[in-house]
Amino acid sequence: MKIPRPLPARRPLPPPAVADLLARLAEAEETLRAIRTGNVDTLLVPGQGGGQVFSLQGAEHAYRMLIESMNEGALTLAADQTILYANACFARMVHCPLEQVVGGSLRRFLSAADRTMLRPQMKRCLPAGSKMQVLLQASNGSRLPVQISLRPLAQDGFKGATLGMVVTDLSASRHSEEMLQALSRRLVEAQETERGRVALELHDNITQLLCAILVRCQTLADQLPAGAGAARLEALQLRDLIGQAAADVERITRDQRPGILENLGLLAVLRDTGQEFARRSGIPLQMAASKLPLRLPPEIELTLYRILQEALHNIEKHARARLVRVTLTRPRGFVQLTITDNGIGFDPAPLPHCQARPGGLGLLGMRERAAYVGGTLLVKSGRRLGTEIKIRIPLPVHPAATN
Repeated sequence: MKIPRPLPARRPLPPPAVADLLARLAEAEETLRAIRTGNVDTLLVPGQGGGQVFSLQGAEHAYRMLIESMNEGALTLAADQTILYANACFARMVHCPLEQVVGGSLRRFLSAADRTMLRPQMKRCLPAGSKMQVLLQASNGSRLPVQISLRPLAQDGFKGATLGMVVTDLSASRHSEEMLQALSRRLVEAQETERGRVALELHDNITQLLCAILVRCQTLADQLPAGAGAARLEALQLRDLIGQAAADVERITRDQRPGILENLGLLAVLRDTGQEFARRSGIPLQMAASKLPLRLPPEIELTLYRILQEALHNIEKHARARLVRVTLTRPRGFVQLTITDNGIGFDPAPLPHCQARPGGLGLLGMRERAAYVGGTLLVKSGRRLGTEIKIRIPLPVHPAATN
């Protein structure tokens, strides 16, 4: 049996050689890290025939620096929604370390509904791109409203990447929108308060004063002698003018604060408004209304009344209509008011602020009125095709009982 000869002991390297090897190892690790993160565009490898330059595919350093400095999230995705690249901004949006984002799936940051909505968008993403709004579900449980912009990537770019995505934080714009809506609500409330004050002033002061003058004119006409026929006729004509002024003031008072709405409800005020419109304008108005077994919330009734007011005023002033139809229905969970005329129509797209009188609502104000109670207002119109205005407002689960 042979006894193995012991290996000769290795001579330890001198300390300068060890330090040199450690330095070269650290340099190699730093180079690899830079290559992985895309901070290197080219690599120079020394050789016997001199240095050789290698261009690193997809390492567009300038573009990567731009993307990393963006205030928006940036992603590249595979077809199965795997995140192949993400910038630091997106990692901050989802409150997740960047190394845990890259390589994972975008689905983990989306709700089931948003995932369902995103899937067809990714499949049919056009070269021009597409946009949609979703809620990012961060790792800390918070939700962030964002807009994502999708665009297909060139196949010769980052290997395996099919889509590029830019994620824009909408929380600030949503906050501004909420503030504007709150301001709009306060303006509507202030407007209604002022309408009530004006109506009270007109009823308590102007109407009573006109009625007193009317009685005095009648008394004056009765006291004139029989021979003063011309003067008596003038007094009677003055009485009639004052009576017409008093009626107009009373109508304006009702428009400002419709007591019939508060006392008798929406159907009564809609019929009264329609009849007044037909008498004033000479345009026939057909009204069909579903029976409402319960009183609607006061703010919904007032909104529908104000929108009908403005729509009928616009028809009278601008539409040249020969017939108007007003329909009130109550589809499941909603109340819907439809106002249709056969007038000259208009193009609603470029005229969102038109058809409004000074101090009136106009189409924009009508939409704001509908939005104030959570509803929507749709306008269909065209030149010589008439106009249809449809207001749809969701009803509360338990509306107020009939008074």
